[in-house]
Amino acid sequence: MSEALPDLPPGSLRSSPGEDLQAKIHLLQGRRAREHSLPVLPALKAVLPGGLRPGAVYSLQGSMSLAMALLAGPSLQGAWCGVMGLPDFGIEAAAGFGVALDRLVLVPDPGERWMQVLAAMADVLPVVLACAPSRAAPAEAARLGARLRERGSVLLVAGHWPQSEAVLRVSGHEWEGLGQGYGHLARQELRLEVALRGASRTAVVDLAGRVPEDSSAYRIGA
Repeated sequence: MSEALPDLPPGSLRSSPGEDLQAKIHLLQGRRAREHSLPVLPALKAVLPGGLRPGAVYSLQGSMSLAMALLAGPSLQGAWCGVMGLPDFGIEAAAGFGVALDRLVLVPDPGERWMQVLAAMADVLPVVLACAPSRAAPAEAARLGARLRERGSVLLVAGHWPQSEAVLRVSGHEWEGLGQGYGHLARQELRLEVALRGASRTAVVDLAGRVPEDSSAYRIGA
């Protein structure tokens, strides 16, 4: 049911039906924009061809490099990101992947209020990376999932999560180009086992060339 237009003072200009319809269309487009997937780095497009789906949870197992690379895609686009419950998270390494540190919120220790702190972060941040709690009750996971879908936020969980859009597990890795404390990283291959929407497959991704030389080309609208 449409809302009635408020009374306007004499001489005021009322919008036409066409202008009202256009305003509603813009409103709907704004809502749908929150449903658009968030980008991933080129190296990860083969693994997640549709990007990161807003409102979804992704379980990451076996590699913090993979978690940082997944944060970098939205961050390069200008999104704010959060990291919770990971006191050893390396911000220099994250910056190397392309994560903008001036748009990164860190909560190293949420204390006993893990779920409440995470929900508060997901309310305001498009992407949050969090360490999996020691125990997550299915009912709590379901409530958090509903909140993520409402806000359109993406949750990356370092560890197991009972209700995940996808599980990405690193089964092996190879490094090339580094010597004994010196050299240039030429190759960082991760062997991934991916379970996505009921289908499973393996993939090999190289994270060494993770950030395009011209990162502006990776920004939407650039």
